[in-house]
Amino acid sequence: MCRIGAIKSTDYVHPSKALLLMRSQQKGHDNSGFAMVMQDLGGRFADYKDLPILSMACTDKGMATAEDILHKEGFVRVMQWSPEINFRDELNIEPMPNYVFQVFQYPRSFKYAPQEEKEELLVDMRLKLRNVLEENDDGYVYSFWPDVITLKEIGDPQDIGTYFGLWKEDRDFTAKVITAQCRQNTNYDIVRYAAHPFFLQGYTALANGENTFYEKNKNFQNGLYKGYIGFESDSQCFLYTLHYIHKILKWPLEYYKHAITPLPFEEMAKREDGEALKFIRSSLSNLEINGPNTIIGVLPDGTLFNTCDAKKLRPTVIGRHNGTVVMTSEVSGINEVLPGRNWEEDIYTSERETVVITNNLEVQRWQQ
Repeated sequence: MCRIGAIKSTDYVHPSKALLLMRSQQKGHDNSGFAMVMQDLGGRFADYKDLPILSMACTDKGMATAEDILHKEGFVRVMQWSPEINFRDELNIEPMPNYVFQVFQYPRSFKYAPQEEKEELLVDMRLKLRNVLEENDDGYVYSFWPDVITLKEIGDPQDIGTYFGLWKEDRDFTAKVITAQCRQNTNYDIVRYAAHPFFLQGYTALANGENTFYEKNKNFQNGLYKGYIGFESDSQCFLYTLHYIHKILKWPLEYYKHAITPLPFEEMAKREDGEALKFIRSSLSNLEINGPNTIIGVLPDGTLFNTCDAKKLRPTVIGRHNGTVVMTSEVSGINEVLPGRNWEEDIYTSERETVVITNNLEVQRWQQ
């Protein structure tokens, strides 16, 4: 099984906390990788909230190619940061030559463009960069979005943390929401794009488990939106469904659960909204999921949530203490990060529930 985790705080948190959260669950993964998405950034990125940040791992040629493409499209780089690399021969890691986190100003022609147009531009540019860099394996573009940084790497999570100098806590590289996963998607090829969390247009999703309706989801999603690509992992379908329900259809988050694990028809018939639920199930049946899994998601506004499959075969525990909420696969992770909490208040998400954490850290439990 994979091990997943999320940290949401009213203060800025260093990614060492996410590594600590994952390290305590070491037996649950196979040292095939570590990945994280940081949202609502602090430190050196705090003054660039509205500008897109390119997160990329690449060769020297890939960096030059990406910069040339962005320059021709009118993007102007205003800041660049690369983590301090600590190379050692004994580290179990398969690094790329360069790790790029660059902040860009939008092209002049988009200065007064509506937000929707800017968002579509960023998706178009990420897809274009990915397509060009994939031709000769010159790089991986993980995200191109304001106030978001994504890092993915193959190897031992502890060694990855050492390589990037992430075990030493500081205030220059922080965020208020961090999602992370240890273990690559080992049902398929080990590639960097297959590592959770997955990100698209402000939405983040990561999962522990399997989606046995992967082919059905994939075939349906392929034609729904240009950003639904790759499918290196069956869990990417969870992200695309979240994006489709909440962003494209503009439905409330509560209907995400009804789309992926709908109620039985006999239960729908007893509810006031039964006709609406029947319509969802009939029209979006190809987005249903099956198999043991639990999903952690983040919305563009920073809302954090967790939901499980209807069989409840993959656990999640949620703990809270002093302005910080942690979701993760095993309680040992929360014990490491929030040792002073009242463990009797921990929440174990049920099979018909969505647990939502608002930006003021209010915990809401929605029953399906």
